[in-house]
Amino acid sequence: MTGDFGSPSPMQPLSVGNVVSAGIRLYRSHLKDYFLLALKAYVWILVPVYGWAKFYALTGLISRLAFGDLVDQPESISEGERFVNSRLWQFLLTMLLMAIVAMGIVFGISFGFVIVGVLSAVVVGGLGQQSSPAVTLLVVLIGLIVGIAALVAVFWLLTRFYLVDVPLSIEDNVDATSTISRSWELTQGYVWRILLISFVAVLITFPIQLVVQILATIIQLIFTPLLQQGNSAASVLVFLLVLALSFASGAAVLPFWQSIKAVIYYDLRSRREGLGLKLRDREI
Repeated sequence: MTGDFGSPSPMQPLSVGNVVSAGIRLYRSHLKDYFLLALKAYVWILVPVYGWAKFYALTGLISRLAFGDLVDQPESISEGERFVNSRLWQFLLTMLLMAIVAMGIVFGISFGFVIVGVLSAVVVGGLGQQSSPAVTLLVVLIGLIVGIAALVAVFWLLTRFYLVDVPLSIEDNVDATSTISRSWELTQGYVWRILLISFVAVLITFPIQLVVQILATIIQLIFTPLLQQGNSAASVLVFLLVLALSFASGAAVLPFWQSIKAVIYYDLRSRREGLGLKLRDREI
């Protein structure tokens, strides 16, 4: 990857293709390190609370390392890990705050659908009178529009919180609340572009997910006779094999997403805060 990613102008955002390409090259150049970090993160998930904080911190570490390459300030894994470990409980608090936000979004959407459902029932049912097909069709159309609007709203909100782990992993004087504010600030006006980047990234990672599903199905089919016999050892073995497969596939995909996040974060800061576009004059 050359120094400017092929960006047409220092004041224009990187294209979707450039962002995805940069993420791929960052990951490819640090494939082993990023994969091992991601695998370590997934193993920590098995440890309640503390392990969850470690998972979030290690995923943020991948973005930190990728960002260091982008700004020509690379650091070792041990240096980066010391930084994110110093904010371990801030990562955990961020997770809790985001869980509360997610529950608020779910509650708000659910409440909206309940209101629409009640109003629809009233309109269609009337006061025991038969509704006309036109009224029924109108209610269905309104329900469809509301459903689409709700889906768009969810994606919009999730995208505004897309970068919450990145500022906490990189910037000084940032805590659990301010990193959420930073994500909201940086993504303003770029939601649909980030969504498009995410869609392209999903298409790229889809084959991996498909292969994992096929392998998991094959494993279950192989052990089906033993499972039908109620063999507990076979059940445990299948669980462990599927879990290991899930962790390995997650460790293969997660660094790609974190690298994409690092590039988006870098690009948005460049646009909003004049972060200099000075990358090493070689392929990352």
